[in-house]
Amino acid sequence: MSATSGNRTVADATPYAASLIQSLRDIGYSCETALADIIDNSITAGARKIAILCDANGADPAIGILDDGQGMDLGELVEAMRPGSRNPLDVRDSGDLGRFGLGLKSASFSQCKKLTVVSRKNGQTVGATWDLDEVGRSNRWEIETHHDVANLLWADRLENTGTLVIWRSLDRLSGGIENDDRRRSEHVNRMIAEAERHIRLVFHRFMEDDRPPLRLSLNGRELEPLDPFGRAFPSHQCEPRDELKLGRGTVIFQSFTLPHHKSISKADWEDLGGPDGHLKSQGFYVYRGRRLIIAGSWLGLARQTELTKLCRIRVDIPNTMDADWKIDVKKASAQLPPAVRERMRLLVERLSLTSRRTYQRRGQRLVDETSMPLWQRVQKDGTIIYRPDPAHPLLSDFSANLAPQQQAEFANLIGLLGSTMPVAALHADFSGSAEKVTTEGVDTEAARQMAAAIIPRLFEQGHDAARVETLVRQIDPFRDNWSETSSLVANIIKEHAGNE
Repeated sequence: MSATSGNRTVADATPYAASLIQSLRDIGYSCETALADIIDNSITAGARKIAILCDANGADPAIGILDDGQGMDLGELVEAMRPGSRNPLDVRDSGDLGRFGLGLKSASFSQCKKLTVVSRKNGQTVGATWDLDEVGRSNRWEIETHHDVANLLWADRLENTGTLVIWRSLDRLSGGIENDDRRRSEHVNRMIAEAERHIRLVFHRFMEDDRPPLRLSLNGRELEPLDPFGRAFPSHQCEPRDELKLGRGTVIFQSFTLPHHKSISKADWEDLGGPDGHLKSQGFYVYRGRRLIIAGSWLGLARQTELTKLCRIRVDIPNTMDADWKIDVKKASAQLPPAVRERMRLLVERLSLTSRRTYQRRGQRLVDETSMPLWQRVQKDGTIIYRPDPAHPLLSDFSANLAPQQQAEFANLIGLLGSTMPVAALHADFSGSAEKVTTEGVDTEAARQMAAAIIPRLFEQGHDAARVETLVRQIDPFRDNWSETSSLVANIIKEHAGNE
């Protein structure tokens, strides 16, 4: 239908409710990013406790997100249920994690067909429901309001103020599984469990740094924050903050280097790296209002390598820079503004050197002459060669006890060991997961033989007993097996010290 106003002719182009609301389902949310978007709303509402609830049993599984925030009255609730309730160009409070006014709706519709919100404020409890099947039938932008919420799942858990979001008719979250309640339940529970790490990571700063800290729980189990920078470990490295002031706000950078994997427990190391490992989790971590939006990417400024996998750079941007960074609806991606690209490139170069040094310091022990390395590192014609050192006391003493013909054969054998080192296989293993490449446990008698060969040489170099023990403890295989080898080393040192 058209109308004429002055010299202009206009036509009504109001979108069809049934069509547009279905389109909102396909913005690209995953289960974990959808849950995070709902939690954003809770934090913006001042919540300090947020519970994720899951009832996956039966024919109609449901997901709930319950908070103790400021709550809404009926007018505020209806406005919150309206798609596009906020203009992304509006000025927002610095702690407002929203942007488009779409998060509650688009995140929920991406997982379910029935969205119910129950909220309590000033002693009154109200509720409203979007039912996409009903919108499809009526083609109208209408929600059902509830003044009696007693029969709604989990509504009895609301505190004096707060909001409960309920997802039902989980057609997207159920994986398309129909007529099999057990398999559907298992799938829903698995999807929620897989979202746990994402939530621990995205909101870790609210859980760690706020006072009182934000408390997040999943089916009654409190979640622990996951700090990607390893700040809880004394061996992590942290550089001073760097700031870049721009027209719409200030970007704050801070560089971190994770501790070497041998300085923390295996469980902590794997938790930091996540299912994709540390090689994939290095790089920039971009936060908008302390909420993580990009986790582990060099954003085209560097390549992911084994020697830089300890590098992490925290980037804080205010919500006034959303347009500059092209923050998407899901708050799961962004693009580098040209003004900050050069600064970030310099940070990458500087921090990568720190990460490399962390590994190289460990590797340097292999070729440190004072530690009597069994392997030599030789640079030849632009290449690096590793080979056993025939002059090492263990090898030279053994060779000295052989007949001349056997000595020649033994020297050939040592050379063969060096020339057949599986370099290609080692390179592939180190590129994928260096921390899984390790040495075999040491045999006690073999360790005794090596200690008996090198300890007399250390005394001959003028070291006292205490210094000899310190040096031996730094040599492989004693360094990684000290609890098993310390007593035999002590006995051999005592024996030779008494002969000096």
